[in-house]
Amino acid sequence: MKAEKKIVLASASPRRKQMFKDMGLPFEVIPADIDESIYPGETPVEFAVRTAGEKGMVVATRLAGDGQRPWIVSADTIVVLDDDILTKPTNSSDAQAMLRRLSGRTHIVVTGWAVGRHEDSWEARYTATDVTFHNLTEQQIDGYVASGEGADKAGSYAIQGIGAFLVKQVNGCYFNVVGLPISEVVRVLLERGALTEFLKP
Repeated sequence: MKAEKKIVLASASPRRKQMFKDMGLPFEVIPADIDESIYPGETPVEFAVRTAGEKGMVVATRLAGDGQRPWIVSADTIVVLDDDILTKPTNSSDAQAMLRRLSGRTHIVVTGWAVGRHEDSWEARYTATDVTFHNLTEQQIDGYVASGEGADKAGSYAIQGIGAFLVKQVNGCYFNVVGLPISEVVRVLLERGALTEFLKP
């Protein structure tokens, strides 16, 4: 993939950063700091799409003040069970409680994501993936929490790491569960002219 200028990834997530690296995309990371409170009556999907868009706009506005108008990709990934949004755990007990709720059940991982530039139209979408957990024993839950891997992740787990053993089945985009439906994002970047196709030999 080729781009005239670097794309800005408005996220501090090391998983999203690694995806951009693996795809060979030219980019720089500029995280966005926003209030991620849920609005009254807001659905999980509405929340994810809104916060992703707000992150992108915050960074776009900040860069526009310096005369820059790069293409920006922003995202917000959440875990949804029984219409409840499971956020990052506050402590080990919270993480254990989340994993007990997820044990033996299917939850939804929703990533809201946005692509756009300052004073330009934005593409704001969401991708949802069903994830089913194995029935987990207390020893497995305690052991995984003790690893610390899920301490900073929504739903208290990471599918791309040790947490793979928690997962029985994935129905949908695996990369979405990691943190970004990279194939969909890249295709929008191509459609918008932010990237060009592979060069022919």
